[in-house]
Amino acid sequence: MSSISGSGERILAILDLFREERPEWSPEEMMHTLGYSRPTLYRYLKTLKDAGYLVSLPRQGFTLGPRVTELDFLMQRSDPLIGTGAPLLRMLARRYPCSVFITRWYERKLLCVVSEVSNPAPKSSYPRGRPMPLARGAISRAIIASLPRTEQEEIVAAHLEDLGGAGATGEQVLADLRMVRREGVCTAWGEVTPGVVGVASPIMAGERAPIAALCLTSNAADIDDAGLAAIRRDVKDSAGAISGMLQGRLQATA
Repeated sequence: MSSISGSGERILAILDLFREERPEWSPEEMMHTLGYSRPTLYRYLKTLKDAGYLVSLPRQGFTLGPRVTELDFLMQRSDPLIGTGAPLLRMLARRYPCSVFITRWYERKLLCVVSEVSNPAPKSSYPRGRPMPLARGAISRAIIASLPRTEQEEIVAAHLEDLGGAGATGEQVLADLRMVRREGVCTAWGEVTPGVVGVASPIMAGERAPIAALCLTSNAADIDDAGLAAIRRDVKDSAGAISGMLQGRLQATA
């Protein structure tokens, strides 16, 4: 039986099943995974179908429905992080041949919410809505370095090899993260995609923990030392500008 309690949590658990690697589910698969009884599951599925969150064809599985697309449209129009950050992404994309994006941090997940691509032949590009690796790359370390110490230590312990490589100790990784925090920007070479350099800086909004990160990726062969130094400065400054504007919005509504 499922340990999930409450109808709201049970309905959300159904929606949480849908991922890039598994976009379609049959009722039988849902029952096996979630432990719901058949009457309970079908009651929730009817609610989700009637509201447009799920769709299905006869004798086929369920997939996400049009209401999800509608909500995504509304988010793009209302999310202050997107509205504030998009102009700066366009500026960076004009300045460098790159992919540049903002990644939301929530529930220990990293999700691209807005991006710009100016590199005519990018080796990697994370489109809006696609999750990113939790413990690899510049975005991950820029975020983790800015978290409260307790949460930081929990993540490091759970993903030690991804963050530090084979044989790394927790203290070594935490020391590296302290340096990233002091510098306010992180660089990673080929950790997510071979041949790609990523530079990321956290975005804050008046809280103790970051809400997002700004990241620029480019083909490593196109970047020399002077170019990398300029990218690190511009990424850090842009993330700081977004943080400042978001903080200003909060103060204006306080």
